[in-house]
Amino acid sequence: MTTVRVRRPGAAVLAAAAAVLGTGLLGPATAASAAPKPSPSSSPAAPALPEGLYGTGDPTYDGVWRQSLAFMAQQVSGVEPARESVRWLLDQQCAGGGFAAYRPAPDKPCDDATVPDTNATAAAVQALTGVEDPEGAEEEKGAPHQAVKAGASWLKEAQNEDGGWGYNPGSPSDANSTSLVISALAATGQRPGDLVSGTGKTPYDALLGLALPCDAEPGGGAFAYQPDKAGKLAANADATAAAVLAGLGKDLRTRGAQPQQKPECATPAKPAIERAARNGAAYLAGALAGSGHLEQPPLPGAEETAPAPDFGNTADAVIALAAAGATEEAQPALQWLEKNAEGWADQGGPAAYAQLVLAAHAAGADARDFGGTDLVARLNATGPQPATAPTPEAAATDQGSTREEGNGDEEGDGINTGVVVGSFLVAGIGIGFLISGRGRNRTP
Repeated sequence: MTTVRVRRPGAAVLAAAAAVLGTGLLGPATAASAAPKPSPSSSPAAPALPEGLYGTGDPTYDGVWRQSLAFMAQQVSGVEPARESVRWLLDQQCAGGGFAAYRPAPDKPCDDATVPDTNATAAAVQALTGVEDPEGAEEEKGAPHQAVKAGASWLKEAQNEDGGWGYNPGSPSDANSTSLVISALAATGQRPGDLVSGTGKTPYDALLGLALPCDAEPGGGAFAYQPDKAGKLAANADATAAAVLAGLGKDLRTRGAQPQQKPECATPAKPAIERAARNGAAYLAGALAGSGHLEQPPLPGAEETAPAPDFGNTADAVIALAAAGATEEAQPALQWLEKNAEGWADQGGPAAYAQLVLAAHAAGADARDFGGTDLVARLNATGPQPATAPTPEAAATDQGSTREEGNGDEEGDGINTGVVVGSFLVAGIGIGFLISGRGRNRTP
């Protein structure tokens, strides 16, 4: 998750935060993705956890994020979370509509210690988009539809002049935050391409400005997290996976697009966001081609060690490739995750289990028998008992009904804003997308 706060923490703080929240795709962003991830029981000084929260680790940096991811993964699995879990997320919203990473005292106004950020807000908005209001709650304060509306308004007000978003309002735009917000706004039925800044820039302008051309060496077709101090762009797999989904009008709940398309990079005279997204998919396919997984970048100043597998970003890459119609190219990485990711997920808790569920869903695998593990049951066990959950037999039957997203068009001026909000809208729960990934180098 992202650890880039208003008060810029030092490298040691970033590393500690990354260790507590390691994840992968479109969520909070930072430079501490290579930090080892402790088990929930070893998280530093974990406070007493509130009722309804998923996971047992310290929620300071990722409470809203992991809750939203858990909801989304349950949604694609036909599971309805407990009502107290939904209430917990609703109570995290600040008066202005934004969400902070974690709000320990919901009865107190948000302050300098609970600063709303774009990643947590985008994740919560997408999650709550799939939550049906309880009966008779149309005017209820804090009802899901009201929370979504207020969150979307807060996000639009936080747009930068270049059309994109940074982690905190006013901070420089980055690919992860911009992509998360695009998916969140699209999930509410809005057209992100129509959202123009004071200088006439759209969110897609910001993303295109972070796309590397196909002839770039290295990293052709990828997206950068942000330009460096000299304005140079460097390929970032995490940012690329997030941008692929946003550029195609999809989110982490996507199902593999049909027909199958071989990912290829092409640079037209007039760049279009969909073409750039497909170029990003080609980059990810190439990055996965050798070992079947991505690797964590080293921490700045850390001693040289053998690169460690990056489970979270590998799962994100599987989702992005499936969204682009490259499910075949995603299969080796999916199989690698089936064989190797169980220990990582056990340590990572709800967010890690959710990423694997979503990767399985996107690529057409069975999340209830993922390398012999029932990921859905493991995820459910990290929070309150769900209000409803299908039997394994019923879930297996549902596996056959794949939702198709994408029409195979190669070019486009922007995403199709009809992002599917999800088919799971049972009595007051559900979930939306949840793409708040990792940020610059978020760890799984």
